[in-house]
Amino acid sequence: MAVRRKWWIGAMLIVLIFLGLLAWQWPTLHARAQLGAAYGARIGCSCHYVEGRPMGQCADDKEPGMALVRMTDVPEQRAVRASVPLLATRTARYKPGWGCLLDRRD
Repeated sequence: MAVRRKWWIGAMLIVLIFLGLLAWQWPTLHARAQLGAAYGARIGCSCHYVEGRPMGQCADDKEPGMALVRMTDVPEQRAVRASVPLLATRTARYKPGWGCLLDRRD
């Protein structure tokens, strides 16, 4: 019985340490997710609406380290929405004569 209790306390300490580290790093994680989503939206929009390439090819333009960034086409708005799951979403819209512009906030 005592071994089981020690195991439970140890597991709870590990969870608390993990949650503390996550809370401490949250601003950095969130900022990087916002940056990655914004970059992905702008690059995807430029690739698809300025260069005229299919969205499948635009995924190849992502930089190393952007594996979590997902880009989706929004054809009725001539826009590309990029997101990092559970952390950030940004949209870039094509405006003729201006190119692809990020929305202020999504």
